[in-house]
Amino acid sequence: MAPTSTPQTPFGRVLTAMVTPFTPEGELDLDGAQRLADHLVNAGNDGLIVNGTTGESPTTTDREKADLVRAVVEAVGDRAHVVAGAGTNDTRHSIHLARAAQEAGANGLLVVTPYYSKPPQEGLYQHFTAVADATDLPVMLYDIPGRSGVPINTDTMIRLAEHPRIVANKDAKGDLGRASWAIAATGLAWYSGDDMLNLPLLAVGGVGFVSVVGHVVTPELRALVEAHIGGDVAKATEIHQKLLPVFTGMFRTQGVITSKAALGLLGLPGGPLRLPLVGITEEETEQLKRDLTAGGVQL
Repeated sequence: MAPTSTPQTPFGRVLTAMVTPFTPEGELDLDGAQRLADHLVNAGNDGLIVNGTTGESPTTTDREKADLVRAVVEAVGDRAHVVAGAGTNDTRHSIHLARAAQEAGANGLLVVTPYYSKPPQEGLYQHFTAVADATDLPVMLYDIPGRSGVPINTDTMIRLAEHPRIVANKDAKGDLGRASWAIAATGLAWYSGDDMLNLPLLAVGGVGFVSVVGHVVTPELRALVEAHIGGDVAKATEIHQKLLPVFTGMFRTQGVITSKAALGLLGLPGGPLRLPLVGITEEETEQLKRDLTAGGVQL
């Protein structure tokens, strides 16, 4: 049975931006990826983002990306949306990755704003449109100016929303005012890409989360969004406040680094990082343990 979706929630409500497990030698660990994907879906994820930033996509090959999508689809594709990161700062390469993801069985694409090049808004429009035209898959835009160097302006978002396959946006802009206007103007399904703002974005029209902390607290994120949908704002706020130490601790340094460290503490697949990312120190590990424990994570 295929994972369920609606026009309002095309990829579900709770998705974890999954790390890419590696073997101790630094090679792709497909068995570990399948076990981690199964764990995350059993914990309550509607979907998984693979080959995103948290999946160390800058350091995985095109072949590894396709193999990872195929493995995760095999493991959980009948129970969850498998959304493949396909965005780069080269439109032709992004199109190639999008087509490879579709061939590997992905249910959707995550396409980040082209980074480093700092294209103008017309360049962004043409880039996203070209990638969306390249496959039959629904597309989630990824607006993260802190990494890409340029935002997707609301006027550009409105134009992009007219494309039949551009159905959602992952918002890591950190601007609730601009998000409010864009949600109202575009009708796109709006997913929080900043865990600290998960609840605030729901309050202004968001539908769910693409989460890093979902590696360790998916059940709580599920409870939070369901409480909000059910009108129990007090319960949603209580959960949000309980998770504050986790939101803080998982981003004391780069999120991939802490995610893999946290998975290691929980005995789940993750493995080492690829340079230029490096593991956390013993002192940082102890701080992460304190943060997770304070947020209710059982280590």
